[in-house]
Amino acid sequence: MLVTGLAAENRRARFDYEIVDTLEAGIMLTGTEVKSLRTGKAQIAESYASPERGELWLINAHIPEYLQANRFNHEERRPRKLLVSRKQLAKLSQDVERAGNTIVPLKLYFNERGMAKLLIGVGKGKKNYDKRATERDRDWNRDKARLLKNG
Repeated sequence: MLVTGLAAENRRARFDYEIVDTLEAGIMLTGTEVKSLRTGKAQIAESYASPERGELWLINAHIPEYLQANRFNHEERRPRKLLVSRKQLAKLSQDVERAGNTIVPLKLYFNERGMAKLLIGVGKGKKNYDKRATERDRDWNRDKARLLKNG
């Protein structure tokens, strides 16, 4: 039986960035990293993706050590290679070169086949007034739903 599901989510990404485009990328992991991801304790909140030397790398993602693997464990914050096509990499590199754009990881999950995938988004950083407007709209929608429910 294959286990599908969410391993980590970056909930602040959509608050801090205006996500323009999303893309699903594969991720190269070692065996202990996969086992540790299945426990659901990974964190991608402070991480980002960077095109370097013709490849796409996930920087600063925290996947904790797998406790049952003694000396064969992995480094917790090592750079991990993301698997995208050359065409997708060229488009992402072009988007990053524009001012203010960055590649932000949104979700780390296992697909139906049990493969680890990373949903990345090209985002433009929001200013403080944009964040306040987003929060105001979210609060208004919550209040509106509550009023309609109570009738």
